[in-house]
Amino acid sequence: MLLQKSSSPYLAIFIAVLAAASSAIFIKLAAAPPLVAAFYRLFFTLLILTGPLLAGSRWSELKDMARRDFLLAGLAGVFLALHFAVWFTSLEYTTISSSTVLVTLQPLFVIAGGYWLYGEKVGSGALAGALLAIGGSILVGYGDFAVGGRALWGDLLALSGAFFVALYVLMGRGLRQRLSLLPYVYVVYGVAALVLFAINWLAFQQPLAGFPAATWGWFVALAVFPTILGHTLFNWALRHVPAAVVSVSILGEPVGATVLAYLIWRQMPGSVQLAGSLAILVGLAVFISSVERHRQQ
Repeated sequence: MLLQKSSSPYLAIFIAVLAAASSAIFIKLAAAPPLVAAFYRLFFTLLILTGPLLAGSRWSELKDMARRDFLLAGLAGVFLALHFAVWFTSLEYTTISSSTVLVTLQPLFVIAGGYWLYGEKVGSGALAGALLAIGGSILVGYGDFAVGGRALWGDLLALSGAFFVALYVLMGRGLRQRLSLLPYVYVVYGVAALVLFAINWLAFQQPLAGFPAATWGWFVALAVFPTILGHTLFNWALRHVPAAVVSVSILGEPVGATVLAYLIWRQMPGSVQLAGSLAILVGLAVFISSVERHRQQ
């Protein structure tokens, strides 16, 4: 799971985007409330990562983590939990495409926050690519914006998820400069799991057992694919590229999610959605190539 320093951050991001695209699909397949699925997604992630953490030297790094870094990583976990809570819930009200699109509008927050916090400037060419990709995302989810109040509520929840995940990415960009991957994500996922447990058990009294066997399998799939191969690889890349690169690359997720939705549920995208998907892919290519040229100058 852990990549070498010589590994390409763009390869890691590409794999992460593909893995993250499966998240909404697994949530829909699991016969459980979305907030319960969010909790078990992180719970099983922690179980899987415990072995690698204890097997190497990372456990001592976790124990020796500075109090300030531990608290900041925990705060990132709170933002991640809130992101999952509002986004997973949005899938109960709106379509997969619209929810995924709106939650991935977080580059608007990350680009501004990256400049303000870390002085990470985005050139005009990269900004044009980012805006093209964001415009494509809006086209992909265009159909839901004309639907009634139920879909609108889901869209608003997904948009708030974009804000929370932007805070999570921005905090990760700073902390990953001085923290190893496993200790960092273990704290983040652990705190996020605790917050989601509290939301489920204390706030909503959601049952945490009694699900079909297949649902437990989907919980594990949520841990392995969109979390370990998705979020964890994104966090690995944050040490090597600006936060905006990771953030804008996530815009590729709606394309994969839309394709999977068609293959599984035959949710056929219209011509507008197809045009939006093309705009996303072209925008990503322009953005990443522009950022890479700027870094090599």
